[in-house]
Amino acid sequence: MSRERLLDHLADHVPADPVEARSLARTRALVAWLSAPLDEHADPTHVTGSAIVLASDGRVLLHRHKRLGRWLQPGGHLDPGETPWAAAVRETAEETGLVAHHPDADPFLLHVDVHEGPRGHVHLDLRYLLHGDAEVALRPAAGESPDVGWWDTDEAARVSDASTLAALRAARTVSR
Repeated sequence: MSRERLLDHLADHVPADPVEARSLARTRALVAWLSAPLDEHADPTHVTGSAIVLASDGRVLLHRHKRLGRWLQPGGHLDPGETPWAAAVRETAEETGLVAHHPDADPFLLHVDVHEGPRGHVHLDLRYLLHGDAEVALRPAAGESPDVGWWDTDEAARVSDASTLAALRAARTVSR
């Protein structure tokens, strides 16, 4: 994915609140400035892809991050040549065992967040809305998440961090 295509993708996004507006502005500026914004090995600051996965009953899929020990949305670094929205789908499958899908033919960028990641990285996290079947057994890949589950929004609010909660609030406003 070219820098120009990524910037076009970001240009269409409308932030949900002032915190996300700051994250979006910072992400746009850094994507324009970094030599390889999609490559985690090129710079400690890079784009990541995450998924807010909703079931038809409104529950959200969260996993316990293997290093951080916190309940988060699935997501992570991009593989070479991968788009952020493809990474969100792949990471969901790896970390939860669920094959989720975009609600429409085109990926839906739901939320943008800039946060510190492990090993001193700064993640420009692009979060996509995905749909998943809550009846499918969740089986993370070996070495991935120690625990996964579907949570109603009140439960998710108790176990998630502020950044994940902001994305969940954005998901509630979207009828897709």
